[in-house]
Amino acid sequence: MDAHSRGRADEIDPADQWVLNPRTGNYELRLDHSAGQPAPPSRSHGPSAAEASEASEGGTATATATEAPVPGQRRRRVPEQTRGGRQATPSRRRPKQGASRKKKVLMWTGGAMAFVLVGGATGAYLIYNKLNGNIGTVDVGDAAIDAPGMEGPLNILIIGNDVRTGEGNESYGNKSNVTGHADTTFLIHIAEDRTNATALSIPRDLKTEIPDCPTKQPDGSTKVIPGSVGKTKFNESFGVNGRDPGCTMRTVTQMTGVGINHFMMVDFNAVKTLSTAVGGVEVCLTKPIQDKNYSKLSLPAGEHRIQGEQALAFLRNRHGLGNESDLDRIKMQQQFLASMLRQLKEDTLSSPTQLLSVANAATEALTVDKGIGSALKLTSLAKEIGKVDLKNISFMTVPVVDNPDEPPNKRATVVLDSTKAPQVFEMIRGDVSFTEVKKKEQDAKNAQAQAQAKLLQGARATAADVRVDVYNGSGVRGAAQSTLSWLQNEQGVLRSTNKSNAPEKAAKTTLTYAPNQADQARALADMMGLPATALKPGTQDAGEFEPMTLVLGADFKGAGVPVNGPAKAPDVEKVEADKQVCAK
Repeated sequence: MDAHSRGRADEIDPADQWVLNPRTGNYELRLDHSAGQPAPPSRSHGPSAAEASEASEGGTATATATEAPVPGQRRRRVPEQTRGGRQATPSRRRPKQGASRKKKVLMWTGGAMAFVLVGGATGAYLIYNKLNGNIGTVDVGDAAIDAPGMEGPLNILIIGNDVRTGEGNESYGNKSNVTGHADTTFLIHIAEDRTNATALSIPRDLKTEIPDCPTKQPDGSTKVIPGSVGKTKFNESFGVNGRDPGCTMRTVTQMTGVGINHFMMVDFNAVKTLSTAVGGVEVCLTKPIQDKNYSKLSLPAGEHRIQGEQALAFLRNRHGLGNESDLDRIKMQQQFLASMLRQLKEDTLSSPTQLLSVANAATEALTVDKGIGSALKLTSLAKEIGKVDLKNISFMTVPVVDNPDEPPNKRATVVLDSTKAPQVFEMIRGDVSFTEVKKKEQDAKNAQAQAQAKLLQGARATAADVRVDVYNGSGVRGAAQSTLSWLQNEQGVLRSTNKSNAPEKAAKTTLTYAPNQADQARALADMMGLPATALKPGTQDAGEFEPMTLVLGADFKGAGVPVNGPAKAPDVEKVEADKQVCAK
């Protein structure tokens, strides 16, 4: 019979059986033979010398001394010694049965709860450390615009790297570059109010200009990598001549006017591990794909759940689709990502085990900027994305046309559609949803009309009386100087000054002025075509020679080009994340 059973036989709390031996300083299990309790079971190896000595000197049988206090043990008064050196047996009143049981419940419940809490904290710490250690980071410098606390509109650049490292990837991607190129790229815009998001695909074969790129070196120094001479393929914005993801970010900002907060880069392995971690991704085909020579993809028409190598083949395949171009492949990629989002929201997030598997696969596959280079920060970003309803997430491709500089029968690249592309970029800069665009347009027009009406109610200063300091927060090199030259030479605003770069990049152009400068603000707003939302009135009057502050933002299109509100929605094909669309 064990100690626990012996205690229960007499309705005595088992914890009461343990007492402190003053000679050893240890707690020992007391066996009171007079109470009718049997002696402890003998051990084959016999008692130790110390134990034998204890038994002979104390005249009381004891169990093996413990080296540490017993869990759940209540502190007991050390028994006083009698004149003869023997310990006096303390009085032991039998406790009330109800009270004893309550004590036992509290003792075991408290101990179990403490174990769960400590175990949970330790587990969370270990998981956090593991996920944190998985993430690779790159310092992209001022290519990233800070978004303190994940507030305001967020622009994330997802870069698909075509590097072939990893088992089974030899037949894909770039064969000569160990770094890879910017293959599949998405500009993800998350609205400030988190009601909508847009995922804009940028074709790898789009001809564009790549700017000079300050790039951090392993020794901590910064090296400026020269941009392209004229236009080149967009995918060369990463990997060529040592260009890092920051260069791809700068290229996209220069092309779209959209300031980018963060980047995430994934490779082929990420597709395989993530698609497997979520339990497969559902896709749909209107006709079968049999590509024996390239992607090795073999799928009949209809719906399929794909993962691992098959998922990668699906994303890389472009043979047997439309005109077998990269633009057709982009449509398959959009379908795949929309389906994966549905899978994550509807199934994976409700399963802690699967969620951990996805988190581990995602962090192992990701390289990000330092601004989100921890599991905690990535979790915060994921929460912001998770606030957007699937029906208000739109996938679309940058509007492009065939490159007119190439022969009609050998056209391999595309250029921006000069009409539709600027409209798409302007909507993203203006934080306008592509899924609720009509309502958004009307609300924006109404608000702008009301603000504009108030703005027009008042006198305007002459150009010669306008004082303004111009800061460049647009990310466009020379924007402040070109604006200053235009204001002075074309508009007659002679009391204007180029203050160089703003303290940080700005998503939108703003004009801050004092109440007694309202006439100057009206005049400058007229000249520059500033929307009412760009005007930021202060509360205190300015001094006689104090200038207003103009900060050029990412919506800056060029000196003398009006900074208007949201554009009219262009007629572009899009896929909404809550709907399954079959690839053709």
